[in-house]
Amino acid sequence: MGAVTTTSSADSRPSAVLWDMDGTLIDTEPYWMAAETELVESYGGTWTHEQALQLIGAGLLDSAKVFQAAGVDLEEQAIVDRLTDSVADALRTKGVPFRPGARELLADLRAAGIRTALVTMSLRRMASDVVDLIDFEAFDLVVAGDDVALPKPHPEPYLRAAELLGVDIEDTVAIEDSRTGVTAGVASGAVTIAVPNLIPLDGLGAHVIWESLATRTAEDVIAVHARHTAEVAR
Repeated sequence: MGAVTTTSSADSRPSAVLWDMDGTLIDTEPYWMAAETELVESYGGTWTHEQALQLIGAGLLDSAKVFQAAGVDLEEQAIVDRLTDSVADALRTKGVPFRPGARELLADLRAAGIRTALVTMSLRRMASDVVDLIDFEAFDLVVAGDDVALPKPHPEPYLRAAELLGVDIEDTVAIEDSRTGVTAGVASGAVTIAVPNLIPLDGLGAHVIWESLATRTAEDVIAVHARHTAEVAR
């Protein structure tokens, strides 16, 4: 009879939890959609809710090409800057709209001694503004859209975060709300938790789908990672 290998709770803890920002940590999607609508309409075009949904989680420079096709007569970087400024202004004036349970889970992970990183396709200056508005030390590092050559759904943002943290990507957990984000997390090798916001996330290979972060704790994240670790070991 073969020896039975067991995994201790300490071994099953993830080395880090990697958070998406827009739509996962904070509910900025309505801010982005309002900024997009104002931008396109200022050039005489129309922008629908369905079009806005297609850009959730996309890289900003890739999105800029879509706005150019919709009639926005600006260079790509100028489009990115205008949208970012609009959303950043909304955050400053309206506050940081955390997704239900997100702030509590983030704080619980920190209290449990689990490292965290913010992995977002927003510009670093906007990500820094958001981090500065959180009333505790929330992240060990930030990887933003202008820090990588290839945006989500490419795995580079998550691989970069793991590299900077000095951990194995397969020993991390990624939390995402978009199709591009979940695709990036899964492709990177991170244990990926999908938390749908405005769009369904079925069929993308997420290791688990949570309908909300409300009431979720660090122990829940550890359990997802431990379960995946055990499955791989088997």
